[in-house]
Amino acid sequence: MNSDTNYIKAIELLQKVSSSEGFLASAQNISNYKRVWARDGVICGLAALASGNEKLIETFKNTLETLAANQHENGTIPSNVMTNGAEKEVSYGGLAGRVDAVTWFIIGICQYAFYKKDADFVSKYDTAIQKCMKLMEAWEFNNKHLMYVPLSGNWADEYITDGYVLYDQLLRVWALKSYNHFANKEAIALKIKNITAQIELNFTPNTVGEKYHERAYTDANIKEFMPCSFSPAGYKTQFDAFANSLVLMLNIGSAEFQKSILNHFGELENQMPMKLIPAFWPPIHETDIDWNLLKNNCKYEFRNYPNEFHNAGSWPMVNGFYGLALVTKNKKQEADLLLKNINKANAIEDYSFYENFNSETKKPNGVPYCAWSAAAAVMLHQSINTNFKFLL
Repeated sequence: MNSDTNYIKAIELLQKVSSSEGFLASAQNISNYKRVWARDGVICGLAALASGNEKLIETFKNTLETLAANQHENGTIPSNVMTNGAEKEVSYGGLAGRVDAVTWFIIGICQYAFYKKDADFVSKYDTAIQKCMKLMEAWEFNNKHLMYVPLSGNWADEYITDGYVLYDQLLRVWALKSYNHFANKEAIALKIKNITAQIELNFTPNTVGEKYHERAYTDANIKEFMPCSFSPAGYKTQFDAFANSLVLMLNIGSAEFQKSILNHFGELENQMPMKLIPAFWPPIHETDIDWNLLKNNCKYEFRNYPNEFHNAGSWPMVNGFYGLALVTKNKKQEADLLLKNINKANAIEDYSFYENFNSETKKPNGVPYCAWSAAAAVMLHQSINTNFKFLL
């Protein structure tokens, strides 16, 4: 039995957010978080697999079943589902649909099946997965292997990324690789190769070949890491910590460039008072060209003040994936130090597991008892201490 208090508290929170329909986003009684969310639920499910806790793993299975049961006829996976007795409300997104609900769903199905050594579980949902894959093909629009993602189209739903968003392309690669572990189809392997080639061509420096947007690529002057997105209007060059963590986990780009990404992570981490990486960096200020875009991209209240929320706030969840990237690169000592800092953040106010923190003042922000803040600690703890590995 694990005696680490931080780990125990994280498991307890995942147990508190477990429902018969799946993982809820928070134990706090806030309606929008008392739902089964695709991305939150799958990330909590990954933590369940890492923990080996059978009750949590069963909740993960319930999460996947809830999402599959409410797949739209066109293939979209719900952003979230609220079930309360006879009432049910299914959302496929707010101001825009959520592209990453589809990829997280595929990842979740395949990671569960891999852990259980149950290929039949993938077969059971193969029709749903095929719908997802056809939908992602359609989202390319130009049939050139990268999906076009609307503003507000993923987890950073109040941020400025749109167009060819790095995070979403990488999740698609992970989803396809996970699925092809079971399907073993040459066509899927070729698709993975083509998507990866386009990511490397358009998001890494000094590449040779026809770019999506040659002039904008040249103006972006890519150096140390992959920029967060580009569109016909040009590149947005902020450092996306979640996306660049996936770059390292999926081993995309040259070894030299991946080393450059790791170095950038390290330099940024050392600048931060909490020693946690901000979700995006640098922060956008009122004097910046993208401020109006940021200010207007919220449905209810504005939360993206500089150094907060998506606008350079520090999220334990995002740092959990950075930690997993460190582990994949055999940087366990650095990952262990990062885990200690994640645990310190989660423990603030008697283990309130806040959603995110002001990266400058360290003040907690967002919803407390946030499930995927706990999930980050569990995933990273188990990866470091039990050598648990996900299907990559």
